[in-house]
Amino acid sequence: MADLQPFRGVRPAEALGQTLCTPPYDVVSTAEARAYADGNPRSFFHVSRPEIGLPPGTDEHSEPVYAQGRRNLERFFAEGWLRQDDEACFYLYRQRMGAHVQTGVVALARVDEYDQGLIRKHELTRPDKEDDRTRHIDTLGGNDEPVFLTYRAVPSIGALMEEGTRSTPQYDFTTEDGIGHTFWRVNGSLNTRLTAAFHEVPMLYIADGHHRSAAASRVHSLRSQRGESGGHSRFLAVVFPHDQMRILAYNRVVKDLNGLTPESFLARLGERFEVTRGQSKTQDRAHQFGMYLEGAWYQLTARPGSFGATPTEELDVSILQNNVLGALLGIRDPRKDERIQFVGGIRGTEELERLVDSGAWRLAFSLPPTSLEQLMTIADAGEIMPPKSTWFEPKLRSGLVLHLF
Repeated sequence: MADLQPFRGVRPAEALGQTLCTPPYDVVSTAEARAYADGNPRSFFHVSRPEIGLPPGTDEHSEPVYAQGRRNLERFFAEGWLRQDDEACFYLYRQRMGAHVQTGVVALARVDEYDQGLIRKHELTRPDKEDDRTRHIDTLGGNDEPVFLTYRAVPSIGALMEEGTRSTPQYDFTTEDGIGHTFWRVNGSLNTRLTAAFHEVPMLYIADGHHRSAAASRVHSLRSQRGESGGHSRFLAVVFPHDQMRILAYNRVVKDLNGLTPESFLARLGERFEVTRGQSKTQDRAHQFGMYLEGAWYQLTARPGSFGATPTEELDVSILQNNVLGALLGIRDPRKDERIQFVGGIRGTEELERLVDSGAWRLAFSLPPTSLEQLMTIADAGEIMPPKSTWFEPKLRSGLVLHLF
């Protein structure tokens, strides 16, 4: 079952919601975070990306950076910019992006359910990113950013969430990217009813936040070994029903043709794909890809027999990796190879054209988005997706609520 727990959230003063909150730490560089926070001492990047307050060139993974994050968090409390609620409760978080609306429950999930596979993952993690989040969370003494979880939608939970959104929100603002954010406290017996309703959910799935989940597990182990008590057996999460989630394509650009000429590359592609010039730039049909090369778009349709029948082998990111990136372009490990870069679908095909036309990259691929059903099927099978298979949009705002141990 999904054992979610209410908690005493640490939140911005109500007048500071929009001023304080920021995009997630991992979608910006240090330079971008520094520019974003410029002139705003209340920006949450001072906690989530604390290197912005240290001299340029400071190693963002050095001990002074983690210590700076802790000092900044204490300063946010001292200034009254962050406050802790008196009573434990769930929270509801709604995002609007154009016509798309998604509403999730903000709660504490159990580390041991993650360790036992009841909170299922679909990606591998990188040791360096795990190390970074482990040190950050442990030094901070809590979770400053939530893990993005999903579950197969249950109508009764949806009805309870709708009931909770009838109250007055704590925050309601629109950020610079045009996304609306509305946030409620859950009051009274609705907390108990939500807890019981989630007990009927057999499985939760990580949509985004694999490194934060893994780090939460490691922090729990470290603090238990040190004999420390507290809330480290739980981690902060926002839990959305699967039928409200939105996955966009995660596209690719590549540096070179691995020694092939454009003509020989197209000929080799023809052995595995039907190749048509001048077709649609974006793809929404399974096993079809767009390719931008030499100023022209091509449509690639995978030929029968070019991919296997397991849930992972049928993924479009797997078909592209196995038949093109690995087999023809020599990119065997896309997590580490510097000849490939991943471009979130929110940037559109115009960004792919810009990158290639600039001369910095030789060709680009647009992919159909992975579905939530594929994600959950692969996680249930205990399989792992290739890196950068999903791009969730909109992103959760950081700083709306924290969980401190």
